[in-house]
Amino acid sequence: MHYELDKRWLCIELPATGYREAWKLQGQLVAARKDKIIDTNVVLLLEHPPVFTLGRRGGLNNLTVSANFLKKAGIPVIQVERGGSITFHGPGQLVMYPIIDLNVARLRVVDYVENLEEVMIRAALDWGIKTERNPMNRGVWVGNNKLGSVGIAIRRGICFHGLAFNVNPSLKPFGWISPCGLKDIRMTSMERELSRKVSMNQVRETVKRHVQAVFGVELIMTSLLEVQGLLKT
Repeated sequence: MHYELDKRWLCIELPATGYREAWKLQGQLVAARKDKIIDTNVVLLLEHPPVFTLGRRGGLNNLTVSANFLKKAGIPVIQVERGGSITFHGPGQLVMYPIIDLNVARLRVVDYVENLEEVMIRAALDWGIKTERNPMNRGVWVGNNKLGSVGIAIRRGICFHGLAFNVNPSLKPFGWISPCGLKDIRMTSMERELSRKVSMNQVRETVKRHVQAVFGVELIMTSLLEVQGLLKT
């Protein structure tokens, strides 16, 4: 596969995928991108089964239930290398992991993060939900309620992790933490803001469209099997 490097990105839509499995895949793609085995950026779109993750700032102190409670609920807690503190991922939350060579994409880190926020701002607005940035914490907000989060990591110039956009998840597990280490905030979702069901498939299509517009690229849909074939060559 050879594409115009900075204008065409591969996009893989995955089924619900365990966090550790998706994390491992990101690591493989980062290494392949760094070693030029894959010569274009890659975007993963997926949902996770319930999981709490801790960023570089940790966050166990922001967990308001016991480890035993989470064990009984069957929800793991995983430490990862992204920025930020504790957060929750679960079904109904759209997660996007772009594996991006920032130099090839000609992006500064701050511009990249703002672009991720802009994708969510535009997607929410398509459903009539007005969101904004908050200088206290990266992501997008409806008033004091957080609709979408951003957390990234960079390894040798390759950016990974990404954004989490609350479409229609259960918000109950967010009540077991101080999300992102901030007190007195609530998480919200598109479903809560609209008081009606929102189609995840429609939101996925909207997010893909805005990724193309915000980053000025074309997403080339491909399969995990095809990309895994490249990783083995």
